[in-house]
Amino acid sequence: MVNAHKIACIPGDGIGIEVIEASIKVLEVMQPLFGFKFEYTDLPWSSAYYKKNGRYMPPDALEILKAHDAIFFGAVGAPDIPDHISLWELLLPIRQGLQLGSNVRPSKIFKGVKPPLANCEVGDLNWLILRENCEGEYCGQGGRSHTGTPYALGTELAVFTRFGIERHMRFAFELARQRPRKMLTLVTKSNAMRHGMVLWDEVFYDVAKDFPDVKWDKMLVDAVTIRMVQKPKSLDVILCTNLHGDILSDLAAALSGSIGIAPSANVDPERKAPGLFEPVHGAAFDIMGKGIANPIATFWSAAEMLRWLGEEKAADGLMSAIEHVLEHGPLTGDLGGKANTEQVTQAIISALKQ
Repeated sequence: MVNAHKIACIPGDGIGIEVIEASIKVLEVMQPLFGFKFEYTDLPWSSAYYKKNGRYMPPDALEILKAHDAIFFGAVGAPDIPDHISLWELLLPIRQGLQLGSNVRPSKIFKGVKPPLANCEVGDLNWLILRENCEGEYCGQGGRSHTGTPYALGTELAVFTRFGIERHMRFAFELARQRPRKMLTLVTKSNAMRHGMVLWDEVFYDVAKDFPDVKWDKMLVDAVTIRMVQKPKSLDVILCTNLHGDILSDLAAALSGSIGIAPSANVDPERKAPGLFEPVHGAAFDIMGKGIANPIATFWSAAEMLRWLGEEKAADGLMSAIEHVLEHGPLTGDLGGKANTEQVTQAIISALKQ
């Protein structure tokens, strides 16, 4: 019996279109090899859609997405559309509307990838960053007044709820429990942010009591950046707020070799909504159309999607292929190679078939 999964596919903008196309090629080859089936719904929600319709997605977008098992997302953004419009018209409404409360961002050093840190080798950096995904600093609350005058004012309100914090933290502890080291580091800024961040600390101490098998420690966000650079082996699962996780996960991608290999999974820990899986590199309009984008981040995101859908063998197979290609090549320019997107895609397909 072949498991069938309904996938909403949103290539979006820039190189997102290219890497999603590459990933579909890989997934099409994988389906008969691993005994699953993907049924795609192609959704044209993008900056081009916005320019034509005045919005990034239709009013019933969330209902359309809820009819699927997962969402495969490329990137959003355009040089002639302000970033706060493109982000708040497409990706963030999906995350918040579906209550995808946890953003899972793995980072590791692979064989064949040269990290920028001196004396940092394969196995020294293998992190799972858990970023709260629906509230906090990116909740969208605030406003502006006196616009266009010398007294212009803008406020940005960070909102933290015990429900959102606890949902995210329990999911992080559960993932930490599944990893060999069973280690978790809480990251806040509760010395200076004395309300929301202190609530984070209080909820964390309560939740930690239910996971006595997980070792944990706590650091301020500025201090943990130093630890990530100087003592990468001392970290395992890193638990953060929305803003802190956004920043630290990009640092993690750079320290592991390239943002071109960095994946993400936006998921509802309670599994009431389809997860959204995307590379974190963005639209990258400077290389759009050149055929040189690194598709590895999207392939890894596809592996996370397969794992979330229960296709463990397929996820493991795709990760093995990724590891083989990163070790033996070909590699794209961001990793020091000269290969294009299609050459890396075909190398992954060959590794899967072998």
